[in-house]
Amino acid sequence: MLLTFTPEQVDLGRMMRSFLELTSPEATVRTLMETERGFDPATWTKMGGELGLQQLAIPEEYGGAGYTFIELGVVLEEMGRALLCAPFLSSVVIAANTLLLSSDDQSKKELLPALASGEKTGTLAFTEADGRWGVGGIATTATQSANGWTLNGEKMFVLDGHTADLLLVIARTANGPSIFAVEGSESGLRRVPMQTMDLTRKQARITFTDVPARLVGAEGEAAEVVPRVLNLAAVALAVEAVGGAQQCLDMAVEYAKVREQFGRPIGSFQAIKHKCADLLLEVESARSAAYYAMWAAAGNSSELPMAAAMAKAYCTEAYAHAAAENIQIHGGIGFTWEHPAHLYFRRAKSTELLLGDPAYHRELLVQHAGI
Repeated sequence: MLLTFTPEQVDLGRMMRSFLELTSPEATVRTLMETERGFDPATWTKMGGELGLQQLAIPEEYGGAGYTFIELGVVLEEMGRALLCAPFLSSVVIAANTLLLSSDDQSKKELLPALASGEKTGTLAFTEADGRWGVGGIATTATQSANGWTLNGEKMFVLDGHTADLLLVIARTANGPSIFAVEGSESGLRRVPMQTMDLTRKQARITFTDVPARLVGAEGEAAEVVPRVLNLAAVALAVEAVGGAQQCLDMAVEYAKVREQFGRPIGSFQAIKHKCADLLLEVESARSAAYYAMWAAAGNSSELPMAAAMAKAYCTEAYAHAAAENIQIHGGIGFTWEHPAHLYFRRAKSTELLLGDPAYHRELLVQHAGI
C-alpha cells in the first residue's frame, strides 16, 4: 500500500485551503454558528456546483465523480482546519455512504444524485435517548400497513437533523433494525435544534409521530450497514481532528514567536518549547493514524474497523490536548470569547465525544483484535 499523495491530491488540498480562507474565515464561522441553520446555503451550493465537493467519493453512476475516500479525506482535513460550518460530514460522509452500503439499487439511483449535486442535504438518525452509538437497543418502531411504513419514536444528537432534506432513520421492525428514508417535509415530524458545546456543528432532537417512510434495502439490514458507515464516519472525524490540531499548533507556535515576557519571546522559554515539541509529536502521530485509516477506507481493507477505532481514539484525544495547550500558551487572551482558541477547543471536545469517546473506541479496537 503506497501511503503518499498524488500531485492531483496535493493540488486538491491547496485548492480547498484557498477556498476556505475566502469562505470560512473566523468572522464567517462566528456569524454562522449563531444562526439556527448553521451554514450558508450559497456556499453549500458553490461547493456542489462549482467545486464538486459533495460528489467526490460518490460513484459516477449515481451522479458522483468516482474518486475515493482519500480525496474526501484531503478535503475533510482542510475543513477541520477552517472549522467549516456545513453539513458535509452528515450529508456526504454519513448519509451518502448509508445509501451506498445498502442493497437498495433503486434508492441509490433516486436519492444519491441530489446529495451528490448538493441540491439536497441528508443525515442519519440512529442515536436515541440512551446515547448509544450503534443500533443496539433501538426503540423507534416501524410499522407496515396497506399504505406503507410509518415511524414512531425519537432520535437524539442527529447531525444537522433540523435542516436535512433527507433523513435516513434506523427503526426496529419484526426482522430487526432497518433503514428508512424520510423526507424532511413530512407531516408528523418534529425537529428541534439541541444546545451543544460546539456551536459550529449543529445537532437536533427529532420526534416521529406516524411519519410515512420508505424502506431502504431489506428489513434488518441496518445491523450490518450502520457499523460500516460509522467506521467511515470515525475516519472522517479523525482526519478533521488532524486539521484542527495542526491549526491549534500553528496558532500556538506563531503566538510564542511574537509574545514577549522579560524582554524576549515566550517561545524561547523551555516550558513553552517543550509544550510545542510535545504537540508536534502528537499531531504528526495523529496524522499517521488518520492517513492509514483513510487509505484503509479507500481500499475497503479488512483492517478498516481496527484502523478507524485507533484513529478516532488517538486523533480526537490529540486534538483536544492541542486545543487545550493552545489556550494555555496564549495565556489570558486565550480564555476570552474574542479569541478563536475557544472555538477549536469546543470543536475538539465535541469531536472527541461524537460517535463515542476514546475509551469506547479503544474497547472496539480490543474487540476487533480479538483480545
